Amino acid sequence: MKVRSLICAMVFAVLSLLYVNAAAQASREKPSIVFILVDNLGYGELGVYGGGVLRGAPTPRIDQLAAEGLRLTNFNVEAQCTPTRSALMTGRFSYRSGTYAVPMGGQADGLTQWEITMPQVLSRQGYATGMWGKWHLGSEEGRLPHRRGFDEWFGIPRTYDEAMWSAQTESGGLTPAVGSKQGWDPSIAPLEPIYEAHKGENAKQVAQLTMETRRTMEAEITKRAIAFIQRNAAVGKPFYAYVSSSMVHMPTLPGPDFVGKTGNGDWADVLAEMDYRTGQILDAIKDAGIANNTIVVFASDNGPEGTDPWEGDSGPWRGTYFTAMEASLRAPFIIRWPGHIPAGRVSNEIVHVVDMFPTLAHVAGAEVPKDRPIDGVDQMPFFLGKQENSTRDGFPVYVADKLYAVKWRNWKMHFIWQVNMYDAPEVLAEPRIFNLLADLKEERNVAVKNTWVAAPMGKIIAEWQASLKKYPPIPMGTPDPYRPGK
Repeated sequence: MKVRSLICAMVFAVLSLLYVNAAAQASREKPSIVFILVDNLGYGELGVYGGGVLRGAPTPRIDQLAAEGLRLTNFNVEAQCTPTRSALMTGRFSYRSGTYAVPMGGQADGLTQWEITMPQVLSRQGYATGMWGKWHLGSEEGRLPHRRGFDEWFGIPRTYDEAMWSAQTESGGLTPAVGSKQGWDPSIAPLEPIYEAHKGENAKQVAQLTMETRRTMEAEITKRAIAFIQRNAAVGKPFYAYVSSSMVHMPTLPGPDFVGKTGNGDWADVLAEMDYRTGQILDAIKDAGIANNTIVVFASDNGPEGTDPWEGDSGPWRGTYFTAMEASLRAPFIIRWPGHIPAGRVSNEIVHVVDMFPTLAHVAGAEVPKDRPIDGVDQMPFFLGKQENSTRDGFPVYVADKLYAVKWRNWKMHFIWQVNMYDAPEVLAEPRIFNLLADLKEERNVAVKNTWVAAPMGKIIAEWQASLKKYPPIPMGTPDPYRPGK
């Protein structure tokens, strides 16, 4: 009996060891994900998109990243910061989630707790999840990142232009002064907090966003992201690192070590710092020995800044963000996964930011929610080169809660016309159609000669409207909990 018990114990120990090793191997096989989302970087800023030295600063590290992976020339985002980030986190167009506009002061904001986020999905697959930088999807405790699936977070709940609240003068200019008759009143508009937070705990304020702390945010974001990468790589745990860069959002200010570095002004100095910080993260991945099993995405959440003196560059496209123009919708996008995604590929196939949710969920072995419409599609077969074409061919274009346009392949139909964010929108008596291959500036309406294009575009709109009827969107500012019991 003793011999039999000893044999059983040994068999149990061996099986347990095999199970542990299998689980560890499965964790190692799941790719880690580093998603660098820069803020309001226009299409024409990076070297590989025609910028770089032409904008006062080369971008060698990001250019090299593009050479090592896939670069898209028709990657599309939503028209504002909050909508794009909502679409990324949920795989749903922001109009569905009630997150279709940047919230103003005093307005309820953020994703309802009914929404399921990318870090929640990845956490269920054993991923460590971390975020650093701007959230912009809820400023109440229950809607902050560490309550929405992230294990840790450092950053601000809203946006970087709030740094200017403490630096307003009566003339509206920027100085180190604090407060004025016409400017900032701390009793009405307190400074935005900078938080540090961990899952299961309340966020702790560690600083305030001022013009001074604005300059140091990027260095702190990068330092914390690198520590997270090193920590999880050391124990073989797959991770999702969401690096929500502060650059190049206004006020566009370089860090102390980069002031005057290019000799071409603040904008070029910031571009140089952004490239450097990206390089630091790429070096950390390489030094940790996990480069071949780490998906790196570099993308922008919006078109370029459109406010003096921080205007960005949209390359060949016309317009500004907060519109349905191509300068608003098309953003840089690079993805690298060595040994999986072919290097040096460039594609003009249409991809939307909502596609990132199912694409990354599936590669991690997760399923997307089945109880709600998911607008994103899995683009990994396209990214891997297993198919030449994108998995999508169009999408509806919203600016806030209004349907402005629809894109289908290399065509666009406008229903509401607005070129600049400061222009008054014009509801068109007849839609305007543009061939985006022949007319990058959207200047020549070809609707009369190309009436056939209305058919596939009409199909996109009809399917979208039918979906909204079946699944009514969440009203903006809806309190939690939403849809209890589901």
